[in-house]
Amino acid sequence: MTSTTSDIQAKLAGFSTCEISDAMIKLGSSSGGYIPDIHQFSPLGTNARICGPAYTVQMVLGSNKDAPKLSSHFVDTAPTGSVIVINAPDKVKNAVWGGLMTAGAKSRGALGVVISGRCRDLAEHRDASFPVFARGHSTLGQSPFTRPSEVNVPVTIRSPDVSEEEFPAVRVEPGDWVIADEDGVVCVPVSKAEEVITLAAKGREIDARCMEDIQAGKGVQETFKKHRGK
Repeated sequence: MTSTTSDIQAKLAGFSTCEISDAMIKLGSSSGGYIPDIHQFSPLGTNARICGPAYTVQMVLGSNKDAPKLSSHFVDTAPTGSVIVINAPDKVKNAVWGGLMTAGAKSRGALGVVISGRCRDLAEHRDASFPVFARGHSTLGQSPFTRPSEVNVPVTIRSPDVSEEEFPAVRVEPGDWVIADEDGVVCVPVSKAEEVITLAAKGREIDARCMEDIQAGKGVQETFKKHRGK
C-alpha cells in the first residue's frame, strides 16, 4: 500500500537529519542530501524542527539584467505548509530575507525558510517564533545587491568555499522534502522518500542496540562490528 503525502511527511518528521542523511548515503547519494553550513537562527534557544515540501526561489545578482523577473513577490506565492528554499548567488554579503518576509510567510502558513545565503532582522524572526535557517546574517537588504528571479524551479545549491570534487552540490526540486533541525538541513527527493523512511527506521533500531551495549560497558569497535557489521 502506497503511503499518502501526509503519512510520508509525518514519518520523515520523526527522524533527525542525521538519521535521514545516513539513509540517503545507503541509497547511494554522494552528499547524503546534506546542504552544508546552514544553521538555525530562529527561534532562539530551541530546536526548531521543520519538515515540508520545498518551494524554491532562485536569486540572481542585482546587476543581472538578463535573468527572468517575477511579477509577484515570492513570499506572496508561497504555498501553505511549504518550506521556502532560497538559493542566493555565492559569497554575496547582503541578506535575502528579513522581518517583513517572515511576517508574510507566517501569515501564509509557510513552515519556515532555508536560505543558502544570509538573513537579517534576527529579533523579528525570533519574536515571531518563525524557523529561519541560513548560512549567515547581515545588516544589508536585497537592493541593489540581489533580486529574486524564479520560483518553483530546480535549484542547485553549492558550497561556496569548496569545489564540487570536495563536496557535491545538492539539487532541490520543487516539492522535494526539506528537513531541518539543530544538526543541519537535508533534502530528500520525492521518489526516495519511502526508501529513506524504511532505512532510517532500520538505522534507528541498530543504533539503539549499539547504545545499549556501549552503555553496558562494551567497546565501541566490538559493538559496531556486532550490530553494524563493521
